[in-house]
Amino acid sequence: MTAPPLGDTEDAAGGTGTQEALHTPAGRSWRALLQPLLIVLAGLGWMLYVENKHLDSIEERVLAPHYVAQKTWEHIELALASTAIVLVIAIPLGIVLSRPRVRRATPLVLGVANIGQSAPAIGVVVLLAVLWGIGFWTAIVALVAYGVLPALRNTMVGLQQVDPTLTDAGRGIGMSAPAVLGRVELPLAAPVILAGIRTTLVLMVGTASIASFISGGGLGDLVTTGVTTQRTPVLLTGCVLIALLALLIDWLGGVATRLLAPKGL
Repeated sequence: MTAPPLGDTEDAAGGTGTQEALHTPAGRSWRALLQPLLIVLAGLGWMLYVENKHLDSIEERVLAPHYVAQKTWEHIELALASTAIVLVIAIPLGIVLSRPRVRRATPLVLGVANIGQSAPAIGVVVLLAVLWGIGFWTAIVALVAYGVLPALRNTMVGLQQVDPTLTDAGRGIGMSAPAVLGRVELPLAAPVILAGIRTTLVLMVGTASIASFISGGGLGDLVTTGVTTQRTPVLLTGCVLIALLALLIDWLGGVATRLLAPKGL
């Protein structure tokens, strides 16, 4: 599984690391392109190395470029679809739970969200497969249950750390509650919320490999095939491509965070 990006723990606590990262000069220079370039070159280099090894018939079939590309795309679909559903659930829920009238329900909701992440991911997948059958969408439900907590927590922490004097000032000049939320609270909380989205996306890329246990597709198929057939090149190819994809998605998340963060924060 892939660890959350470095610095996100500090982001949830105070947001200082996020704000510094948002305005780092390296993020706006050509040097920022070195990371994705190295990741792509590493992936191409690994595939060239594997293709030039002496492979048996099983390895040739599983490591065929079109099959690897298909599994890579399935992995991206799993990560993007699950992340989109997580955000649709977690961000509105985090906004609601940050309102004073609903704040009492926070421990209960966080407790439910904790169940999805504290339970073993493979156990959740197998349980859902027994209940709903195998396939892509069952894997998506399991991934969503596993990934809600980081986005939910960051949304709540981002809104709760907004200086109350600023929201009071907004109300003092006649702004309605929705206007204060949209024009004061959400822009100020955006760096922490975006860090939560980035963490969720990387988490989904790493966890999507479990979809292979219930025929959900993705690069996890290479890992399970490599284990069951005892083909080390197949196993290593699956692991290497998942790791490189997580690094690439993390870089894209960092770029999106810098572009989407309100200017001046």
